[in-house]
Amino acid sequence: MSFDLGAYMKQRADAVDAALEHFLPAETLRPETLHKAMRYSVFAGGKRLRPVLVIAGAESVGGTAEQVMPSACAMELIHTYSLVHDDLPAMDNDMLRRGRPTAHVVFGEGMAILAGDALLTEAFSLLAREPAASAAMPAGELHRRRLEAAALVADAAGAAGMVGGQALDLQAAVPGAAPLDAAGLRDMHSRKTGALILASVQAGAVMAGAGDAMLPAVERYAREVGLAFQIVDDILDVEGASADLGKTAGKDAAAGKPTYPALFGLDESRRRAADGITRALAALQEAGLEGQLPAIARWVVSRTN
Repeated sequence: MSFDLGAYMKQRADAVDAALEHFLPAETLRPETLHKAMRYSVFAGGKRLRPVLVIAGAESVGGTAEQVMPSACAMELIHTYSLVHDDLPAMDNDMLRRGRPTAHVVFGEGMAILAGDALLTEAFSLLAREPAASAAMPAGELHRRRLEAAALVADAAGAAGMVGGQALDLQAAVPGAAPLDAAGLRDMHSRKTGALILASVQAGAVMAGAGDAMLPAVERYAREVGLAFQIVDDILDVEGASADLGKTAGKDAAAGKPTYPALFGLDESRRRAADGITRALAALQEAGLEGQLPAIARWVVSRTN
């Protein structure tokens, strides 16, 4: 029987949504508008790629979804916070996200900023406290894994990773700024998008107890997949339609932002994404890692939204 990646990702995404429903504050709790704004953005849809990668990373080293579900939810909260802030008028000034009006359009800029702040803070609260200690694992080992995973995620989310990548993106779009070359574009994408994808796979593997010999292969895989994902995003911004993407198509070109198609053209961009996936698959094969990470990598370059 052939493996159905779509069914796998949907099952894992549904489990993540159920856990997010449990972890997020209810809309009826004060301050109600803040909690509504948080939930509006989290439950607006999306592929749930980052939490699925947390789970797949754990499974690749022999772990389970249950072991890493809080970490998976934390990664989705961080990703959602980044989208809320990226869409703000001071950033990308986007009106559409995941097929719905963006958070600042619905709740106002101030509340959208606060909702993003709250999602980020809640993510690190989850990483620090969950999963709770149990008889199945010594408390010291559980604390070690949580601390290591939280450190990886913090590095990926901050100035060295996602936030730094967004800063580079903003700087590159300033009128008169020197255009990014190939190395600069790769660095920006590796930070802005790739870092959180990398941390997702790493956190899953760490929380599942991956040995030191496995982690370098996991890192090589995830770095390549993260960059390929953003290259494909750049391609879809050129070729896709807003209704299919769930966000405004063509915004990058209209804003004069540096992208792979702008620098290399569409065909060369596709080749670079495909080459990255080849290297990602080789890393897994050399380490003997199994599970669904290879199928997810192949999907990254074949997706249409």
